[in-house]
Formats: sequence, C-alpha cells, structure tokens
Amino acid sequence: MVRKVSARSIFQNISPLVILFLLGALLLTSCEPDLKEVDRIANLKKEEAVDISRHVDIIYSDSTRVKANLTAPEMRIKHDSTEIYEFPKSIKIIFYDENLKETQRITSDHAVRREKEKTTIFTKNVVVTMADGSILKTEEIVYDEGAKDPNRTFYNNLPVTAFFKDQRGNLSGSSFTSDKDLLHANIQNATGVVIIKDNSLFPSIGR
Repeated sequence: MVRKVSARSIFQNISPLVILFLLGALLLTSCEPDLKEVDRIANLKKEEAVDISRHVDIIYSDSTRVKANLTAPEMRIKHDSTEIYEFPKSIKIIFYDENLKETQRITSDHAVRREKEKTTIFTKNVVVTMADGSILKTEEIVYDEGAKDPNRTFYNNLPVTAFFKDQRGNLSGSSFTSDKDLLHANIQNATGVVIIKDNSLFPSIGR
C-alpha cells in the first residue's frame, strides 16, 4: 500500500536547525557561479597590469653605434614599481663590436630584466656563444651592469660547461665569472679535457 505524505507533514517532522542548514546549502550552491565570476574578473584585472608584446626585435645603440640586438617571441612588461621585463618564451641577444662584427650571443628559454637593479637573469638552457666558436652552457647567468667588480659583470652559482673552439676539449666547473665582453671567463673548480695541438698554449675562452 502506498501512503501519500504531504510536503507540509515532512517539514513538520524536521527541526528548524536542519531546515536552516538546507537553506544555507542552497544559497551556497546558487552563489558558486558568482564566486567564479569574481575570480575571473580579478584575474582579468591582474592581466590588464601587464603589457604583452610579441615578435620583439630591439636594437641597442650608443651614439649611433649598434651594440646589440635582442629578439624574443614574447615580452611582458609589468606596470608597477618593480619595472620588470619578462621573456617567458626564450630570448636571444647578439652583441657587436664597432665594425658590426658579432662578438658573442646569449640564448635562453627564459629571462627577466630588472630595470631598477640593472640586472638581467637568463635561465633554462642558457648558451653563450663567442665569436671564436667557444661555447658556455649552464642553467642560469646573471648580467649585472652595475657590478662593482668589472670581472663579475657576468656570473652564476650553478654548474657550467665550457667547450673550446676547434673541438680542443671542454671544462666543467661549479660556477663562473666574466667581464662585460666575456673575454676573460673564469670557471671555478674546473675539471675537464684539453687537447694541445701544434705545441699551442692552453686555450682560452672567447679569444
């Protein structure tokens, strides 16, 4: 036998506390889309504070002399007091001498330029290529334009590997430092193999 029970009789048997709990659950459920919308708008506001430029190609010059060329798929500029330029999708910088001959280039998968500190931090698959063919590979390099020690304009504190020109060997070390022209790279705790050809002197990096 099926007994019919009215909604009124059901609620008569439920305590007021349970009814309030059920109503609260319904209100929370109805507000969920609104909370998601608030998060979406907040994220949009955050994104609005960042300028995104794509296919970036910047020439650095001094008194009409071209010193470097920066290219990157994307550059993000944060509009706040930090003055940060981020290159999240790789970067390449080629340096030139007074005759527009390439002296070295730096590539990495990510980089951050801090304008106030005058530093650029290259990270992830960092490769420095010298004009003579010598190559440095590491996971991070810091370029400090205002370095007090000119021989520490470029530096890092991570393992680095140097490959000499003409396949003459390689060196690995715990870190490295260098002058601004990357002509005098100094690798700390270096070990490796060097092939001496034709009674030549020990090879140097960048020359």
